[in-house]
Amino acid sequence: MTRLLLVDDHALIRRGMRDALGDVGLTVAGEAGCWDELEPLLAAQPCDVLLLDIQLPGPSGLEILERLAARPARPRTLVVSMYPEDPYGLRALQAGAQGYVTKSADTAQLVEAIARVARGERHVSQAIARLLANAAAAAGEASAAERLSPREQMLLAMLAQGLRLPEIAQRMALPPRTVSVYRARLMEKMKLSGHAELVHHAVRLGLVAPG
Repeated sequence: MTRLLLVDDHALIRRGMRDALGDVGLTVAGEAGCWDELEPLLAAQPCDVLLLDIQLPGPSGLEILERLAARPARPRTLVVSMYPEDPYGLRALQAGAQGYVTKSADTAQLVEAIARVARGERHVSQAIARLLANAAAAAGEASAAERLSPREQMLLAMLAQGLRLPEIAQRMALPPRTVSVYRARLMEKMKLSGHAELVHHAVRLGLVAPG
């Protein structure tokens, strides 16, 4: 049987969730309205899934996730919140939650999310999956920018501005053939396939202004 702990500062919401889960055979083994109530529960009552709200008195749900992350045996956590998935779902997952469900979800969606988290899987909606993909892409681009030397960043910016190689060579005080080699290495390093993609990445990295 999946053991659940429920953390929400509204007693009526806790009762509603407990009753809804009970109707499908799931039992809430313990309840808390804040971190001070949850902490002794975690010590006394092991659980398979912790159902956690974000808006709580004292430490918020996001802060509680950070505290749980520092524990050697942290519970698998499913955030159940009234807040929209963007940006709170992404923030919750980045803070250590295994899933995120809004309180507008029906009981079947909640039960499915609990089951996935209990199995050690992540539960993410399509919207959160897109947010995670965008965040990973942005992190990858930031990392790529950090790997570029100041000279490479300068070259990328000038290429994105449409300057021709002879003009770039003059500005960088280098032979045109050397600039051509640098350009080829830059394209390979950034895995760029053409000028349009080069401009796109230069804009995303803040090296040139859009347009």
